[in-house]
Amino acid sequence: MNSNQLLRTRGLGKSFPGQRALIDVDLDLHSGEIVAVVGQNGSGKSTLVKALTGIHDPDPGSRIEVRSASGDWLHGAATRAEIHVIHQDLGLIPMLNTVENLNLARAVGSRGWLPTSPRRERQAAKSLIRRFSGDFDVNAPIEKLTPGERSIVAIARALSNWPRPDQVLLLDEPTAALHGDEAARLFEAITRVAEQGAGVIFISHRLDEVLDLAHRVVALRGGRVVADVPTSELNRGKLIELIAGKSLASLDTGNRNLGAPTLEARAIRGGEVDGVSLTVHAGEIVGVAGILGSGREHLCGLLFGSTPRSAGSVLVQGKNLPASPRRAVSRGVGFVPSDRHADGAIMTMPARENLTLPSLRQLRGRLGNLRANAERREATLWANRVELDPPDPERTLELFSGGNQQKVVLAKWLRNQPVVLLLDEPTQGVDVGAKAAIYQLVIDAAAAGSAVVVSSSDSAELAELCDRVVVLRGGRIAAEVQRNELSEARLVTESLEAEISHPTTQPAEDAEEAPYVH
Repeated sequence: MNSNQLLRTRGLGKSFPGQRALIDVDLDLHSGEIVAVVGQNGSGKSTLVKALTGIHDPDPGSRIEVRSASGDWLHGAATRAEIHVIHQDLGLIPMLNTVENLNLARAVGSRGWLPTSPRRERQAAKSLIRRFSGDFDVNAPIEKLTPGERSIVAIARALSNWPRPDQVLLLDEPTAALHGDEAARLFEAITRVAEQGAGVIFISHRLDEVLDLAHRVVALRGGRVVADVPTSELNRGKLIELIAGKSLASLDTGNRNLGAPTLEARAIRGGEVDGVSLTVHAGEIVGVAGILGSGREHLCGLLFGSTPRSAGSVLVQGKNLPASPRRAVSRGVGFVPSDRHADGAIMTMPARENLTLPSLRQLRGRLGNLRANAERREATLWANRVELDPPDPERTLELFSGGNQQKVVLAKWLRNQPVVLLLDEPTQGVDVGAKAAIYQLVIDAAAAGSAVVVSSSDSAELAELCDRVVVLRGGRIAAEVQRNELSEARLVTESLEAEISHPTTQPAEDAEEAPYVH
């Protein structure tokens, strides 16, 4: 590993009213090095990224320095040209398409004042996204893409057009919406960038990614660095202790007896799904695995009715369920979507209002008025039940950490004792402590009689949580893995079998390479 230092911070702090988010953070990054920054939500990880990239002004006395091409140390605004970042919210413009978002990072034109042809721009965009298993319409607005496809666009933009290889790349949860194959392609690109001289800071809640990819782990708790350890000295258990400050108890799977068939999908089609039939019993947790484009990311929406169905039917407790979210909710179906900010909650409303919004009937008086005291009691009850931190239902939801936001999104359905619970990426962007709490809430819901479907890009999550897992390939169920055969390796193998058996070749016209990502 090259010992040339590219970035250093000394005494880095960041304060907000009533809170010190970063406290005396010292961090070093060298050429060729991949450093993972870990910690629970609220530990200061994203604040660190925003301080390094100039989104937040650090506290007086903080020092952030980046080495330039000439070897001089840069300070302040001059450091930003040396740092490339993929933020947790991706930083894409929703109404622009992939080509336009990629071009935001590039100089206009490639031959003086003459513009680049639209055809070449489209080819370059397709070439970039295909390196990360992306195969979607680059002319479609970003807001029409799936979360995984948006992640691919952000990754491609950050890794294209580097002026030289020895710069700094910051990645804040880049694989949150990616399956194993897409994540593996990203890791290959990150490794190549580091080998060519870059320094990489990598933030992820996926512990296996941290252990596999990083050379060194820096752990934050309460805004402070509590550990700086070579990855070679860590295993999964030790890493959890660094993050949480303690080891976590094993999941209590409970004593669940399966009941009658509760959810039945019969040859449903829509989106990427092409004729899926699935039965889930009361008390059962069924997982859905598959790479991006397999149909996995559309299945829960089709079952709930938020994604239009072109064919097939869905039955709940033996009765037909029309493709209507309103009818689904009235029949006892809850749905936690993959994008909680856009589809799962109203971030500018208090946690109280988000918790009670799906069902207000029991909180209304005789004249139809909402009983404020009853709503507050209900919200407080569920805030305590899901261990909301801080346990303040009046706090605006956007002020909570990602894990606590997800607890609220899940709790708003759990309070209705759902007959069917559909979960799409239930722990996306959630820290290890909150993830364990969410798993237990899901298991408890199944123990209470809910039929649960978990669609996830995290194979380890499915292997730990589910009674069985169906694997989608090409919009159809290609395999079903029972509990006694479940493992992360088995699910990844089943998901990728078609890709391994029939590798694709890239068209010659799209074979352009981006600088330093060969």
